[in-house]
Amino acid sequence: MTTFIFDVLKDLQNNNENLSELTFVLPSKRAGLFLKHQLSKVAKKTIFSPKIISIEEFVEDLSLLKSISNTELLFEFYNTYVKLTNSNEADSFESFSKWAQILLQDFNEIDRYLIPQKNIFDYLSAIQDLNHWSLENNQTDFVKNYLSFWNKLINYYTQFTEQLINKKIGYQGLIYREAAKNLPSYIKNNPEKQHVFLGFNALNTSEITIIQELLKNNLAKTYWDIDSVFINNQKHDAALFTRQHKTNWSFFKNNPFNWITTNYSKEKNISVFGVPKNIGQAKYIGTLLNSLQKNNQSLQNTAVVLGDEDLLIPVLNSLPTTIEALNITMGFPLKSIPIASLFESLFHLHKTPSNILYYKDVITIISHQFIRPLLYVKDVDYATKIIETIDANNLVYLTTERLKQLATNCNDVIDLLFSNWNKSVDTALKNCNQLILHIKNFLDGNKASNLLSLEYLFRFNELFNELSRLNTAYHHIKDISTLYSVYKELLSSETLDFQGEPLQGLQIMGMLESRVLDFETVIISSVNEGILPSGKTNNSFIPFDVKIENNLPTYKEKDAVYTYHFYRLLQRAKNVYILYNTEADVLTGGEKSRFITQLELEEIHDINHQIIAPHVPIIKTTPNVIDKTPSIINELKTVAQKGLSPSSLTNYIRNPIDFYYQKVLKIKEHDNVEETVAANTLGTVVHNTLEDFYKPLVGTFISVERIKKLKTRIVKTVTHHFTDVYKEGDITKGKNLIIFEIAKRYVSNFLDLEIENLKAGNQIKIIAIEADNRVVIDIPELGFPVTITGKVDRVDECNGITRIIDYKTGRVEQSSVEIVDWEAITTDYSKYSKSFQVLTYAYMMQLSNKIQLPVEAGIISFKNLNKGFLKFSKKDKAGAYAKKDALITQETINNFSKELKQLILEICDPNIPFTEKEV
Repeated sequence: MTTFIFDVLKDLQNNNENLSELTFVLPSKRAGLFLKHQLSKVAKKTIFSPKIISIEEFVEDLSLLKSISNTELLFEFYNTYVKLTNSNEADSFESFSKWAQILLQDFNEIDRYLIPQKNIFDYLSAIQDLNHWSLENNQTDFVKNYLSFWNKLINYYTQFTEQLINKKIGYQGLIYREAAKNLPSYIKNNPEKQHVFLGFNALNTSEITIIQELLKNNLAKTYWDIDSVFINNQKHDAALFTRQHKTNWSFFKNNPFNWITTNYSKEKNISVFGVPKNIGQAKYIGTLLNSLQKNNQSLQNTAVVLGDEDLLIPVLNSLPTTIEALNITMGFPLKSIPIASLFESLFHLHKTPSNILYYKDVITIISHQFIRPLLYVKDVDYATKIIETIDANNLVYLTTERLKQLATNCNDVIDLLFSNWNKSVDTALKNCNQLILHIKNFLDGNKASNLLSLEYLFRFNELFNELSRLNTAYHHIKDISTLYSVYKELLSSETLDFQGEPLQGLQIMGMLESRVLDFETVIISSVNEGILPSGKTNNSFIPFDVKIENNLPTYKEKDAVYTYHFYRLLQRAKNVYILYNTEADVLTGGEKSRFITQLELEEIHDINHQIIAPHVPIIKTTPNVIDKTPSIINELKTVAQKGLSPSSLTNYIRNPIDFYYQKVLKIKEHDNVEETVAANTLGTVVHNTLEDFYKPLVGTFISVERIKKLKTRIVKTVTHHFTDVYKEGDITKGKNLIIFEIAKRYVSNFLDLEIENLKAGNQIKIIAIEADNRVVIDIPELGFPVTITGKVDRVDECNGITRIIDYKTGRVEQSSVEIVDWEAITTDYSKYSKSFQVLTYAYMMQLSNKIQLPVEAGIISFKNLNKGFLKFSKKDKAGAYAKKDALITQETINNFSKELKQLILEICDPNIPFTEKEV
């Protein structure tokens, strides 16, 4: 396969041109590298390299202006805006930047296409006057200001461009306009200099003017790369611009139009693959490359062209490990590297000035991979210490002073991270720069293994130095919010360049970087509407009809540009793989591109069209099964001797694997910070409050007067226990205040129920509060003792009947403490866990001779207090109206103990593994 560049060089050589004396002008710098490479294949002897430059470099030389970044351009424009706008009407820099970007783009287009500035701005102003009835006398201030803005556009433009020219700087459009203006003097000073323009397609008016003038003066040659299939079809957008040049340029009336080729019609293998989602495309690119290698096809002349450049990272992660040489023309986005998330977190924390720090923000920052090592001093991990303190004390908000107390040897780092920036841009930039130096000093300790991290850091150091320079030079950044906006603007445009040999191995590039280049095998991704082509976008103050009137490009011309690039990639290629996303997405592209449909309708090539679905293996979910090894049995013996509680036994009933994790492996759930009081915390507070109230009453009959006295202590006691359990969590506002009030109401309602029962003539004697129980039960089959432990919330005597009471702050219904079949009590957790719990308490107390049967046992539900004491009862199998027996007799205990022992035997049986249940 011969390339377009090779053909051009060969033609020049055949015409006896001295290649060393030519100036080659190409659409991109990258094309220049390939041209240098091809030179060695054409030149038969050693020659001096010709001058090879991009069109941007050529035009910049002509204009005598230097291009500056979009961000700095914005600062320069704001100088002009402030000078021409009343101070009380001027937008802040942050607000200004949101619309000024669009206006600068319009300035750029107007200049690139050499549109008379005053005419178009006057025209725009007149349109707005008509739209807003400017002749009306009763215009609002808003309308006046709006029309004033449009009337000032010509002044903004004039002052701004004069200001830039005086500083010898400019934006692209201004550079092009000045270049066209300076062309006569350039021709005069370089009467013999020969230029070769190759591979161009869509040219703006400035470029057309420059190239035509050079052609007229015999100082240039042009080489177009267009196929006859496109240029001969008047409706084919791939040749939209070349047809215009061929028809409209006077030079081509008497001179040949080089070249119209016939490469596109040659035989090609074109495959179109519909793949679901972007990641699916990335993975399939890896599959295609792997397949090419297995077929012994070299990737030396292969290109992966990404329609959506956001696919770069997924594609890199999907490449086969067998690829040795790789060249990536796109930079790695700076916003995607790890340290970007650190500064994102810092700006998030400091955008709103405050002396208190939200714990999640603190944890996010101190846990960051670049910060955590800075907090490890003298063998103390201060990051872990801070996190543990936050968890242990339930700290939702902290201060910098508190953090310094916890990390005593890291005060300088804590200051840089968490000291209030106080709306000071200088402080923010200084802190960020100092933080970068701290991280660098740490990484320098092991430079060899931290080279990549140091490269990341260096680029961020450059970025913050640029922010400092802009802030010093222009003084437009007044607050942290504006600084963050400028930071994001710079970050989005900065990339970290990959290192590699540009002419070797697989090429991964964006669509625009493929200009002038030819490859034998091409893989193009994201060929969807909204991406290729990008479709209608209207980021402009200039209406569509005004653009048409002034020959400014619209979305139609932009689509034609991408049509040309797409078909140019196919012209000389032999193997073409086109991928599109089958899942239409409003944000990232819609249905398959019209380019694919056009390829199919042309019927020039046979298109192999397939829909690719990822292979999703059927994974049978098998429950986790843990066999009981001798070491596990030994641990179970220890657990049994130490004590099994009713909650641990019901935990086994619910899911044996959870019992294994908690009791055998001793795995505990991490106690997260409770921003909102958790249900178990509320329960603990209510339990502890009632324990405080009733403990002094053990052994006595309670009275209405005593209970009324307890009611006066509710606020103080509940507050005390919230402080004890909820630690330093705030209960003075928000949901927590509501939960605090609920706790008081629960206790108050319970005491009211107690008073109501007493007034009804019931005699209640408190026997025990929070009674500890520990009994050993004999199970001969085991051969070792088993201990059952548990705390009973309350044991009392009501009208001569002993009651075992368990408090529940959640809602419990009577049906939750009723059973029909004894066998089900150790198998059905959802129905019988509460019955199991209260019966265990009764069983323990009967074994330890603390109660005499018969007794009642049950639950008081604070969310269902109007139902009173919910007694355990055994129901017949006769249905809803079956007879219930609420008294716990020896028979009841015997039936329960039998099931309990069976459960413990199962837990300790070496032949029954811990098997996970579906919960």
